[in-house]
Amino acid sequence: MNPVDGGHPPQTRETSTVAPGERGATRIADRVVAKIAAQAAREALVAPAPASAPPNATVVVLHETARVRVTLGLPYPSDIGGQCAAVRRHVIERVGTLAGMRVTEVAVQVERLHLAHAHDVAQGRTR
Repeated sequence: MNPVDGGHPPQTRETSTVAPGERGATRIADRVVAKIAAQAAREALVAPAPASAPPNATVVVLHETARVRVTLGLPYPSDIGGQCAAVRRHVIERVGTLAGMRVTEVAVQVERLHLAHAHDVAQGRTR
């Protein structure tokens, strides 16, 4: 009798390996991927439009592939094409990293352009 293990003989466990296809899978809900994409779009905007709603995203996930649509408002005048490209790149990178999904499409829809001058005038400043 061994006092360390309570006097029981060591038990042998048979371990069997399960094939990867039979183990099951972790599924990430579309709404979670959409939240990741919306946050990534927010992070990518250097100067978000004042008084603009935060970016919104909708996602369609099929297997391990995501298609994303981001709706946002941008300040005007600004480099709209450059900002949209930055949003696309950052969304692809963040969704890939955090959700482990390949993003095949990121459609950026600019819903509203906010005039920077109109905001300054509303605040009582003129240029």
